[in-house]
Amino acid sequence: MKPFAIAAIAIVSAASSFALPGQARAAGDPVAGKTAFETQCSACHTTTVGKNGFGPSLAQVIGRKAGSLAGFGYSPAMAQAGLTWDEKTLDHFLVNSTAAVPGTAMAVQVATPTDRANIIAYLDTLGHAGPAASAADAQAAAAKIVLGKGPTQQELLNAGRDKQNWLYATKDYTGQRFVDLRQITPRNAREMRPVCIYRTDKAGTTQTNPLVYKGVIYATRDNATAAIDATNCRERWTHIWTDTGNVLSPANRGVAIKDGRLVRGTSDGHLIALDLERGQLLWSQKIADAKSGQYLSMPPLIFGDLVIYGPAGADWGAKNWIGAFNLATGEQVWKFNLIPDDNEPGADSWKDAASRAHGGGSVWTPVSLDAKSGTLFVPVGNPAPDFYREARPGENLYTNSLVALDVKTGKLRWYKQFGPGDQYDRDLSQVSPLLSATVKGKRRNLVTVTGKDGILRMVDRDTHEVLYQSPITTLADAVPSVAGAHGCPGLLGGMEWNGPAYSPTTNTLYVAAVDWCGTFVKDDKPPQWTEFAHHYGGKVNPDPREQAKGWLQAFDVSTGKLRWKQKWPTPLVAAVTVTSGGMLFTGDFSNDFLAIDAANGKVLYRFNTGGSIGGGVVSYEIGGKQYVATTSGVVSGFFGGRGTSAIVIFSLPDSQTLRTAAR
Repeated sequence: MKPFAIAAIAIVSAASSFALPGQARAAGDPVAGKTAFETQCSACHTTTVGKNGFGPSLAQVIGRKAGSLAGFGYSPAMAQAGLTWDEKTLDHFLVNSTAAVPGTAMAVQVATPTDRANIIAYLDTLGHAGPAASAADAQAAAAKIVLGKGPTQQELLNAGRDKQNWLYATKDYTGQRFVDLRQITPRNAREMRPVCIYRTDKAGTTQTNPLVYKGVIYATRDNATAAIDATNCRERWTHIWTDTGNVLSPANRGVAIKDGRLVRGTSDGHLIALDLERGQLLWSQKIADAKSGQYLSMPPLIFGDLVIYGPAGADWGAKNWIGAFNLATGEQVWKFNLIPDDNEPGADSWKDAASRAHGGGSVWTPVSLDAKSGTLFVPVGNPAPDFYREARPGENLYTNSLVALDVKTGKLRWYKQFGPGDQYDRDLSQVSPLLSATVKGKRRNLVTVTGKDGILRMVDRDTHEVLYQSPITTLADAVPSVAGAHGCPGLLGGMEWNGPAYSPTTNTLYVAAVDWCGTFVKDDKPPQWTEFAHHYGGKVNPDPREQAKGWLQAFDVSTGKLRWKQKWPTPLVAAVTVTSGGMLFTGDFSNDFLAIDAANGKVLYRFNTGGSIGGGVVSYEIGGKQYVATTSGVVSGFFGGRGTSAIVIFSLPDSQTLRTAAR
């Protein structure tokens, strides 16, 4: 065995866990392992509880969670490894440490099973970590945590006017993605520069919408949640949720924060709350299950003491709903079935009652809220199975519907369905921004409705009338058939998980979309639902990836007329943010962060972040300086992308900032 190998192991074991009490000892020779340790590793690691060297103490390493030893500062790679060290995980690490924990600073490879077994046997003699805390113990510990004071409900209500903070996935309850900041303008945007980069060691799905509060950014990647400084990218804390069951999709699109708590969903179906200041777990509630075809990916919305949340998973044959949960405990307060039960309104829109058992209806994108009237607007996704409409005859409520609920009780106020009995997987994905404007000579309260069908609609929130609609991508319907029929948008076309932005300054909607067609193929017999499998009645063969494009467009809110249109060389799925300074900020699959003139769509500044951009893009002011932060990294299994998950922060150079302020 090479001498450096043991030292490397020891450092990683600092976060470790292993053969638990009552289990058989490791099979190697602990005497040989001890000799090797004392010769090669003791210069860096102690075997004394509570005493660390250059590396962490390895006393009681067995049973310890990676990165969890109090008093030692771990690298992000180890802190986020999500491992518990036992004989199996240690052996895997020793075979190739950088493969087991990507990004670790210790390059370790112990080639022979005998050498690995000896090291493991010695570490096994150093004691075991204590047993995991019981649920009661964990609850008691959480109760002792002193929570921070905000953001308050008043701060959330004023989030749209807040220049310093970004408090909801889409900026505020209305989802306008607009911020009144004027320091960066079309005149000086070319002077923008990256301030810092927070880059993780994993290439996980990066679709998060970052939040900003009191100078800290909160963001997710798969089951990791991180808090970083919003001006220098230094990590404050990271929390890793360990899955307790099967996972259908790791995608996560962000968190919600209020009263010192951060709430998010996990891929294995838990709704969890963390302490906003330290990232400690406060509570967890299992609300969805992969066995039922469900997972959690949407960003929550918090109003009062209610956390609004619902599961995704229509494509796995889920029967979905949306509900409210108590912010302090996670207990369910109300639930509205998006696929009705027997005798509920809408059940008769499924002519085959049995088809409702796996009828779909995902919630996977942000909801919006008219806080004044207490109306919650929910975008409901496609019915299941996909591509085989005969398996579920009828209109299939409430799939592909805008559903308006009383936010406090969950009772239905009204709904409007777009694309009944959908057979193309064309989810209704966005019900924001909410806004007020003059349309057809009358001042109206409006809701913008868009989706994967590639159509932008403006709906009167009071009369429920569709005032106009405009295409935002190529449209060409073709009924799925066994032979195949080519149609647009394809499976990945139209509007995905990030919605339009609205500028009240110019009364303009800014819309980014995907132009990607495909051939819809229907199975030759009805599909049967199976656990942990896609509930499809066919498939879509996408056009070649090089044909996938994007559109960035601006529409006059009052008329729906196009103001300008820019074709993009890649799909556009990242968020679009607009400012009163006349800027649009977004990104693309060419790895570029983009600063764009909102008046005409021309790119004024671009920066290669080293990863694809498919998540949130936000802007905020700290200390009199305007910042813009973008996500970067692999986007999804379908869309692909590249790069480890990262957040990149931009601003103007200090000299340019001073000149702008002096004007």
